[in-house]
Formats: sequence, C-alpha cells, structure tokens
Amino acid sequence: MSFIVGLTGGIGSGKSAASAWFEQQGITVVDADVIAREVVQIGQPALTQIQQRFGDWVLLDNGELNRHALREHIFQHPHARKILEGITHPAIRTSIIQQLQAATSPYVILVSPLLFETNQHQLTHHYLLIDAPEEIQLQRATQRDGQSEDQIKQIIQAQMPRARRQILAHDIVLNDGHLEHLYAQLVPLHQQYLQHCHTPSAMP
Repeated sequence: MSFIVGLTGGIGSGKSAASAWFEQQGITVVDADVIAREVVQIGQPALTQIQQRFGDWVLLDNGELNRHALREHIFQHPHARKILEGITHPAIRTSIIQQLQAATSPYVILVSPLLFETNQHQLTHHYLLIDAPEEIQLQRATQRDGQSEDQIKQIIQAQMPRARRQILAHDIVLNDGHLEHLYAQLVPLHQQYLQHCHTPSAMP
C-alpha cells in the first residue's frame, strides 16, 4: 500500500482547499465526507438501518435521507449522534480502506474532519493538520454552509479540541490568510511526501 497521509482540521479550516491542491498535483485524495454521503444513498444498507432506528421521518418523499431533519434531531438529542455513528462509521471505514487500496499515486491523502475521533488515523502513516483560529472557522463555515453560528459552534465543540489536534499532528499548516499562502506551505510538504515514498524511514 502507498504512503498514506491523513489530512484533518476543524470545520472551516480549509481541508477541502488543501486536498484539492494535492489532487491538482496528481495525488489521489480519499475524502471521508464524500464517502459519508455515499454510504447513506438510496439502496445502501446504512440508509435502511437509519430508517429502522429513527423512523420514516428521516426520509424525504423521494426516499433520500433528510439530512436537515436528521441534523436538527442530533443537535436536540446528543445521544442520537452515537446511534447514527454506530451505523455509518463502520460502512465509511470499509469504503475508505477499499479506496486507499485502489489508489495508484505515489502517496495518498485521506482527508477526514474526524481523523482522530473515529480512529481513521490508524489507516494512515502521517498526520497533516490544516489549522485555523476558531473565529475564522466560524466566519468561513457560516458563510459557506448556511448554518447558524450556534450550529457551527456545536460542530466545533463536538470535534477534537484544536490544541489536541496540534499535539497529534506531524505537520501543521496555518490557514489564516489567502489561498496562495496555504498553497505555498503545501509545496514543500508535497516534496517531502514524494521523497518519503523512496526513503520510508525518513519520516515518522
């Protein structure tokens, strides 16, 4: 299997911008968020299990998952998050492993907001944190997602504390400015990861 870099960061940190840059360099990106949406599509076992556990109200008239209603339910009933994760996380992990094994680029990026919380870091060799101050996270996420500031704050609180991620990460990229500044920090990391593919003992 290729050298796998786990890319993580809080909501609004810039994970998507960073992973898109790596993709432009010809690196395969496996996106846990994309997979999380795929495993609950119509016809997938996880969607059936969610309907059975929560009720028919979790489905739209066309049979798709009512993401908005389920998100609101989880915010109002925190224990429901654990139930949902118990259904979706195993399916997500299986798909991640399949996509990582199928990758053919020199190294692979696994981008996941819950890299450490879900133990997906166990599937990787190296951890890259895209970091941003909380006030910037709030600003970006509210503008992008159309959710309230309170909802974004709840998401931040549900994720691993920023300081803890900083301790666990091998590499930290501070994304508190323009995209050009972000990309400039990714260039040397890309070169390091390419070099590591040829000298496996060079990095932790």
